[in-house]
Amino acid sequence: MAGEPSVGELVKQASEQLSDLVKTEMRTAQAEMMQKGKRAGKGGGMLGAAAAVGYVGLIGVWASVAAALAIPLDVWLAVLIATVLFLAVAGVLALLGRAQLKRAVPPKPERAIDGVRSDVHEIKERVHR
Repeated sequence: MAGEPSVGELVKQASEQLSDLVKTEMRTAQAEMMQKGKRAGKGGGMLGAAAAVGYVGLIGVWASVAAALAIPLDVWLAVLIATVLFLAVAGVLALLGRAQLKRAVPPKPERAIDGVRSDVHEIKERVHR
């Protein structure tokens, strides 16, 4: 058995390899989360701009609805009806948005997690050989 590594050397090698593996998986997770964060930031900014422009458009629509209702009704009643209508739409949208947020999964580094699972599985298989 000359030339074969001792148990101590094998344990040391395994420890170093496991340490390298963990560091690599951590770098992978960090890179994945940074990429997702950048995309989320850009998307959030665009959605914010869209919301601002849409809000201005809705004010115009509200004014148009109120003006159209003011033809057969008193102005105060037309404005009140238009306001209640738009608040009802906002309420429905808020409920739908809340339901979507509840179903959203928390952001996580999925590729890195899959990689760690695969590594653990491979290590277990090699240990049992």
